[in-house]
Amino acid sequence: MKNNKPQPLWFKRISAASLTTVLSAGLLLACGQVSNAESGANNTPKSQNKGVSRSRDMLPSDMLKQIQALPQLTQGLGSDGSSVIDPNKPTLIKFWASWCPLCLGTLEETQEWRTDPKFADLNVITVASPGHLNEKTEREFASWYAGIQADYPKLPVLVDTAGELISTLGVQVYPSWAILDKKGNLVHLVKGNISAEQAYALADNADNDFAELKSGQTKPVQARALDDNSKIETIKQKDGVYYNDKGLPINTRSIYLAGGCFWGVEAYMERVDGVVDAVSGYANGDTANPSYEQVIRGSGHAETVKVTYDADKTDLETILKYYLRVIDPTSLNKQGNDRGVQYRSGIYYTDKEDKAVIDAALTRVQSQYKQPIVVENKALDNFYLAEMYHQDYLAKNPNGYCHVDLSLADDKPEETGGNGNKPTKLAPVSTVAETLDPKRYSDFDKGALKNTLTKAQYNITQEAGTERAFSHEYDDLFAPGIYVDVVSGEPLFLSTDKYQSGCGWPSFTKPIDKQVITERDDLSYNMVRTEIRSRVADSHLGHVFPDGPKDRGGLRYCINGGALQFIPVSVMPQSGYAPLVKLVKS
Repeated sequence: MKNNKPQPLWFKRISAASLTTVLSAGLLLACGQVSNAESGANNTPKSQNKGVSRSRDMLPSDMLKQIQALPQLTQGLGSDGSSVIDPNKPTLIKFWASWCPLCLGTLEETQEWRTDPKFADLNVITVASPGHLNEKTEREFASWYAGIQADYPKLPVLVDTAGELISTLGVQVYPSWAILDKKGNLVHLVKGNISAEQAYALADNADNDFAELKSGQTKPVQARALDDNSKIETIKQKDGVYYNDKGLPINTRSIYLAGGCFWGVEAYMERVDGVVDAVSGYANGDTANPSYEQVIRGSGHAETVKVTYDADKTDLETILKYYLRVIDPTSLNKQGNDRGVQYRSGIYYTDKEDKAVIDAALTRVQSQYKQPIVVENKALDNFYLAEMYHQDYLAKNPNGYCHVDLSLADDKPEETGGNGNKPTKLAPVSTVAETLDPKRYSDFDKGALKNTLTKAQYNITQEAGTERAFSHEYDDLFAPGIYVDVVSGEPLFLSTDKYQSGCGWPSFTKPIDKQVITERDDLSYNMVRTEIRSRVADSHLGHVFPDGPKDRGGLRYCINGGALQFIPVSVMPQSGYAPLVKLVKS
């Protein structure tokens, strides 16, 4: 697009509603490798339970200052971002990579937008992240760009070598775009490319600081614009594909997940490795194209997130493991602090072949609970995107409500569905004594634990860390089975001896046998406590206290769930724990 190209007539007449819907179209065109804003309809916030305790899970409030401090590669445009960002204007940021063919093919277009008079009220910049998402190293990228920057003398290229921006925003596809208001607050995030039409719509509304987008009264259903007859028509997308870091189209698939408030589910799934994009919407209700108000008043829809993933990088089974560990599958029409049919849990599929995978996942989870699983398993009947203010809500609202521990997205689930380690496989034995023989559990690679354990498991077992109270799924798990050391697989506790202590951590009245644990004096934090460690792997487990049930010995073994792996009684025989089945009582 050249600077003297006339603007289409319908863009001169674009409305606030059509601007909002125009922006949503950017969800399709992309290369994939995988604040303060309105709180809700009529500015009525949801429950104010903060839920997330680590600031890295949220958009920094000083994002604009962070971008202004980034080094600038293009010669003649200054040394850092402050030279190309007018703090009195809103900002449009393009995230891109050198391996992305669509990114390279649109660099000239992006440069033209920056110099086009139509964009006079809008900062247009680009950001690359050397060393992240398969991008070249910082030195290699700088050398590579030095050879081509002569073709783009007016295009700002800022480098974020820490990768903080793409990590915080959950960007896993290129190009992606962030729209910031004059204060640097995130207004909207587009995972994928934006077209020339979308860019011009933004430029047209930059002078009012994107007031229409912030109002969020129109849902981003499709890209639409006004034609000469003032009728709303759909703008058709071109080349609706994602690309990987080799320049090849990504084999994408989608699944629709309902798990309570979609703010947390969307933010969580966007951080999962292999997920290309996640968007919030309403599924399987009785009203066409419902508003948020209609949903909460009983339209029958569930707050649902459409999850698009790279099928060559991950699979539905893995996606469901991530999903099922952040919801309570036995809770009917309630997750976290939210209650109502719109907060029911459900997995909705569009491919009939996915149903068998979902059936297996729910059957596995059912073995861990006494109560019946109430997660819906149905074909998708309808899905409507939620209003703009709901999209990327937690990135826009650092203190927004979230019932999901977002940090769990960093931890890969184990093959059998649990905490991230490989499933335990042991040779068959015939007696309890043989089962408890320490030699059976000594064959583990201590030097490889950083790769075989999740970050949380490693911190707990190897660095004596402590998980947050009430944060682990095992706290509320009372299904029959055994709990083994997550490092070695050594049996430690029986479900028979587990009880609800109310302290927020899995609690037991005794170990399966005194010999499987060791005790140490713990004088940290100016307290006198007795630390509990596993015998074979010497894993830190937790502590023992003399305030347990008097009729069961009076002890409380307070154990971190992340130090354990639960083996359901139904799979104990094939896992090598057959002699212990008789010790497990329902």
